[in-house]
Amino acid sequence: MKSIKGVGEKTAIYFIIATKGFKVFDSARKLACYAGVAPFEYSSDSSIRGGTKVNHMADKTMKSLLQMCALSAVKHDAQLKAYYLRKQDEGKNKMLVLNNVRCKIIGRIFAVINRDSPFVDTYKFVA
Repeated sequence: MKSIKGVGEKTAIYFIIATKGFKVFDSARKLACYAGVAPFEYSSDSSIRGGTKVNHMADKTMKSLLQMCALSAVKHDAQLKAYYLRKQDEGKNKMLVLNNVRCKIIGRIFAVINRDSPFVDTYKFVA
């Protein structure tokens, strides 16, 4: 897990403990919901007011660790940095884009655990 840029030792240990060795969640989306970074549509019976929102009943420690991972990844991972800058140029809110980066990090963590191999950054091979 620590082969992913932005993910450190504390985050890796916390993820292993919180997910009971990744046996509790069977998809990255469910883990993102638990961490409070998966957006949901906010609507009532007949109207849709506002955009998507995240659930406030999340694992706050995991969410704050993911925030620090996202900030670090945007600085040091070329692929996530390009994504972040592209979305900001499109006029997206900074926090919305960082939330998307957090979701991407969760997806990478889940992929690394399921494949049982370190993360390989293929972005650096693209010309």
